[in-house]
Amino acid sequence: MAEFLKLKKSNCKNCYKCIRHCPVKSIRFSGNQANIIGDECILCGQCFVVCPQTAKEIADSTERVKYFISSGEKVYASVAPSFIANYEGVGIDSLTEALKKLGFAGAEETAVGATIVKTEYERLIREDKRDVLISSCCNSVNLLIQKYYPEALQYLADVLSPMQAHCQDLKKRYPGCKTVFIGPCVSKKEEAARYADYTDEVLTFEELTNWFKEAGVTPEKSLDSNNQSRARLFPTTGGVLRTMQERDPEYTYLVFDGIDNCKEALEEILEGKLHKCFIEMSTCAGSCANGPVMEKYKRSPVASALSVNRYAGREDFIVAQPDKKELHKQMTMLDTKAAVPTETEISAILRKMGKMRPEQELNCGSCGYNTCREKAVAIYRGKADISMCLPFLKDKAESFSDNIISNTPNAIIALNENLEIQQINKAALKLMNIGHASDVMGEQVIRILDPTPFMDVMQSNKHLRDERKYLTEYDKYVEQTVIYDSEYRIIICLMRDVTDEEKAKIRKENVDKTTADIADKVVENQMRIVQEIASLLGETAAETKVALMKLKESIADE
Repeated sequence: MAEFLKLKKSNCKNCYKCIRHCPVKSIRFSGNQANIIGDECILCGQCFVVCPQTAKEIADSTERVKYFISSGEKVYASVAPSFIANYEGVGIDSLTEALKKLGFAGAEETAVGATIVKTEYERLIREDKRDVLISSCCNSVNLLIQKYYPEALQYLADVLSPMQAHCQDLKKRYPGCKTVFIGPCVSKKEEAARYADYTDEVLTFEELTNWFKEAGVTPEKSLDSNNQSRARLFPTTGGVLRTMQERDPEYTYLVFDGIDNCKEALEEILEGKLHKCFIEMSTCAGSCANGPVMEKYKRSPVASALSVNRYAGREDFIVAQPDKKELHKQMTMLDTKAAVPTETEISAILRKMGKMRPEQELNCGSCGYNTCREKAVAIYRGKADISMCLPFLKDKAESFSDNIISNTPNAIIALNENLEIQQINKAALKLMNIGHASDVMGEQVIRILDPTPFMDVMQSNKHLRDERKYLTEYDKYVEQTVIYDSEYRIIICLMRDVTDEEKAKIRKENVDKTTADIADKVVENQMRIVQEIASLLGETAAETKVALMKLKESIADE
């Protein structure tokens, strides 16, 4: 099966919003990316609507439709009745003319098919007398039942959707033509592909609008009137029921829109709480007039409903009702192939998530899953990762940082912008002889340290790094670093105790000074001795000289 919802991987930012809003959790998170699981997806389009990064995109079929036209095919458009809410003030006649400019052979309202379908619903109630009958117009509802509530398939009307009934009618009237449905729904792409005999391709209003812009075509704002157009009400909440004039008094007629309401209704049906009723279901809150493309780009459910209501007539389209066999649609169970973990396996995964006891299962939903157990099942199925748990990551990060802060030999103090102590570690308490952290928490830092460096750093927004200073009151030497984080409005002070290092340096300097003094004294004494010796030697030499001269003179006299 083709991929109808795609992911632009570069835009996925790890937010889990699509998982939180996915009613069937058909999204796998791996490699820091959210990936849609096609076998489990019901194509409700909510991930496309809520994605803040626009990472989800609907597969574009425009080029294929252009190929049909360029190949000489007669292409007819079946336009969903919600078009009047998307193209404000543009009636079907104006829209048809615009579509012909793009190359379409013609266009009609899908409401023609809706008339056929509602008539078949009336026949089923009248003739078959089914206990519970669920409308089958919404393909996402059909997929929900086929994949997640197969026991309810017996209650799902085995009838073509308005899109299929109208395209079948077009193919009868225009043999050999191609049919293209245009509407606000991504799920119709899947329906067209799965039941290929009816609809050849599907375009969303977004695709058509982009095509109009590319071709320079602007639909003229002109409203036509047609009293035989009651089926235009189909895309509004309760619209199917409003077109059904033939009501069986034995039946209750109910409407459920929004995926959660549909799921709850299906559960009550399976519990046997509902009988003798016809139920109109739509996964979109506000029905098709608030389909995913409408909700994403033209979110105005009240205005959309009003537009549809005003445009609708009071009578049915005059159509040739096909034989019931031609309208029959076989819908079977679609296996999602989801593995079911044992209680032991779930408990083991919960323990890895740090959920040792039931009270630790916060069920906060931050990961996108409603409960911790649901998340554990998703992990077992390979759809989620343990790291997706925000409390788990928070506790892990806090434990990691606490271990570092508590066990580092460096003193760490964190202050707010009012210079009030917000955190202090054991090394800092020991450095400053403080008994307990509670003794100083919330107090002004001036109580334990000179605030000047902190004020200077905060005012200049320049970090102070590795400044050596003497803490007089503690008789300690420290190497101080002060950092100001303006984004989080916090000042962090790191102090490395260098007292022993500094005192060793002072001792060495003292030893060096003493040694130098001793050396100076030794040199001085040596010089004095040398001078004395020199003096003595000088006197001795003079006396010797005199004695020798006298001896010389004595010898000469003889």
